[in-house]
Amino acid sequence: MSKHIANLIKQGEHQTLDFKHSISDSKKIARSLAAFANTDGGILLIGVKDNGNVSGVNFDEEYYMLEAAAEMYCKPEVKFSVTRWEINKKVLLEVLVKPDHKNLYKALDKDGKWKAFFRVNDENLLATPLRVKVWNAIRYRKPIKISLTPQDQVLIDYLNKQKQVTVDECSRAAFLPHKEAEQRLINLVVLGAATFKSTHERDFFEVTG
Repeated sequence: MSKHIANLIKQGEHQTLDFKHSISDSKKIARSLAAFANTDGGILLIGVKDNGNVSGVNFDEEYYMLEAAAEMYCKPEVKFSVTRWEINKKVLLEVLVKPDHKNLYKALDKDGKWKAFFRVNDENLLATPLRVKVWNAIRYRKPIKISLTPQDQVLIDYLNKQKQVTVDECSRAAFLPHKEAEQRLINLVVLGAATFKSTHERDFFEVTG
C-alpha cells in the first residue's frame, strides 16, 4: 500500500479527512464538498470504509457521481482534483477540495433547500444564520472603528475569563441588546481578537490565542 494512503487511513476521519465506502447519492456527497470548501478544505477517500478497510470502487462511476455533485448540487460549483490509487487490485479515489473563503458554498439539504454547510471534526453541519453573518463580515471586511466603552471592557473581560461564550451570555454580562452584542463579537472576529465556532448544540466565541 502507498505510504501516503496508509498514512491517511491511519489518521482516521477528522476535520479535513473523510472516508466514503462509495457514492450512492450525489446530493449527499455535495454537502461534503461544500463543507470542505467553506471550512479548511480536505480530502475525501472514496473506496474506504469507516473502519479504514479498503473496499474499492469503480473509478468511472464514482467520478461521474462526483462531477454531478460538484456541478449540479453545489452552488457555486466546487472545484476538486482526483488522484486514482490502486491498492491490492482495488481502486480508490483521493479527492482534494481546497478551502475557498471568497465564496459561500451551498448544497441541497434533506428538504431540497439550498443551505451552507461547514465541517466540524468529522461531521458536516448546517451553517446557522450567525455563522453566515460571520462569514460575510470576514469576506466583505471593511475598516472597523471601535471606541472602547465600559460595556466593551466588560465584554472583553468576560471573554477572557470564560472558555466559550454565546451571544446571549455576552449580552447579559455586558448589559447590551442581543443584536449589539452579536455585532461587537463579530467585529472582534474580523479583527482577529476572537474566534467563532459551532457544534450541533450552539454557536460560541473564544478569545484568539
